Amino acid sequence: MSAITGTSSPAEVRAPIEGRAAEILTPEALAFVAALQREFRTERDRLLEARVERQAELDAGTLPDFLPETQEIRESDWQVAPAPPELQDRRVEITGPVDRKMVINALNSGACVFMADFEDANSPTWQNNVEGHVNLRDANERTISLDTGEKRYELADDPAVLVVRPRGWHLPEKHVLVDGDPISASLFDFGLYVFHNRGRPWFYIPKLENHLEARLWNSVFDYAEDELGLSPGSVKATVLIETVLAAFEMNEMLYELREHIVGLNAGRWDYLFSLIKKFRTRPDFVLPDRAQLTMTTPFMRAYTELLVKTCHRRGAHAMGGMAAFIPSRRDPDVNETALARVREDKVREASDGFDGTWVAHPDLVPVATEVFDGVLGDAPNQRDRLREDVEVGAAELLDLRVDGGEITDQGLQTNVSVGVRYLESWLRGVGAAAIDNLMEDAATAEISRSQIWQWVQHGAVDSGRVRELLEQLPEEGRFADARKLFERVALTGEFVEFLTLPAYDYID
Repeated sequence: MSAITGTSSPAEVRAPIEGRAAEILTPEALAFVAALQREFRTERDRLLEARVERQAELDAGTLPDFLPETQEIRESDWQVAPAPPELQDRRVEITGPVDRKMVINALNSGACVFMADFEDANSPTWQNNVEGHVNLRDANERTISLDTGEKRYELADDPAVLVVRPRGWHLPEKHVLVDGDPISASLFDFGLYVFHNRGRPWFYIPKLENHLEARLWNSVFDYAEDELGLSPGSVKATVLIETVLAAFEMNEMLYELREHIVGLNAGRWDYLFSLIKKFRTRPDFVLPDRAQLTMTTPFMRAYTELLVKTCHRRGAHAMGGMAAFIPSRRDPDVNETALARVREDKVREASDGFDGTWVAHPDLVPVATEVFDGVLGDAPNQRDRLREDVEVGAAELLDLRVDGGEITDQGLQTNVSVGVRYLESWLRGVGAAAIDNLMEDAATAEISRSQIWQWVQHGAVDSGRVRELLEQLPEEGRFADARKLFERVALTGEFVEFLTLPAYDYID
């Protein structure tokens, strides 16, 4: 008997099911997500505990390296299954949250792919999450529209391909209980989307730290295909390499997901956060101002070039990182400078062999498209560039020296300002916030607060100066809560693994 139609109790929703939410939170859909939770919660819990144990090893001085037990996988010849036709050309992908206006504008942006985000660009209020699933189903059914009274938004012909990012393994969905406990946010987001959108079950998978976590996702994909009557390999995923530990296991993660995976993405902002978090006890790994941590620093180039080489050897896409600039229609001088930097970034990625890249704003789609068109021409990708010239080992990945790098008061001010302003936005339900002409999300806020924690712990910055800057921030909105929360995650002695975990208690 199918787990969906069995006699076990469905998921219990501890929140209102109003309006169109009832179309998404059907008894059948809730039975499916409950079945996912019961099937995989034990392994998820075990892997999250293994993260704690691994961090203890890092804190004790052990550095990561390529795994000796998986050497044969790295050295042998194999390739991942082919991507579907719709995911062969991904030269420009736009990302953003799942609110209705954003979904329509992103799909109409001219990008090849829209990565609809339930994770870092989404504040996970109950309303945001459920309405997001309504919006995505409408988008797939080509019925999505929005009338604001001033303007009507409708889906254009030939929209971008829709790919969905669920939340990471570490996050719960507190509004839905299974056997009395909150369901995994990953399984809730994935389960609802794949249940209602079986024709295009394509995903971006975030925050993985090793190949065993990728193996768990592979099991989830196989299970969903079996339960929903999908052909094996129908579910397709791109995995974000946004933790330093995952950078040592890219081959292994591709191998575990080889029937489902279509590529890896260089998640640059979370990768920087991971470097700070994982090596937080080491004074020799203290990083300078965020503005100095560019993609041309040797350790970031090592990580991205290794990603391209690994992907292309295995027949997978290598996707570049985010251009976070938000164009200003009131300041052409700022635009000119920023667009030149975006172009430079995309030229570097295309020249390095990436098959596509990310942008955060529709106005950046033409710039990125022009750059990749110039390299790709009529070809959908450049997976035939094997980058056999690249030689990257543990030493290159872990050499965190930044020539001329320094920690400045201006860098501290920026981290405090951006971190608190972003949190204030997040607490109001806005997870992608335009701040100082940049699109900030949870990943960049994590850099801000973790850098301050690292600087204070190692004596590079005085905590009193941080508190002084916090006191200078506004009082309106939810700034009081944001300041309190930021102080907790940036100045307490014990490092908080993800700021979104304590922040989740402040919403709904």
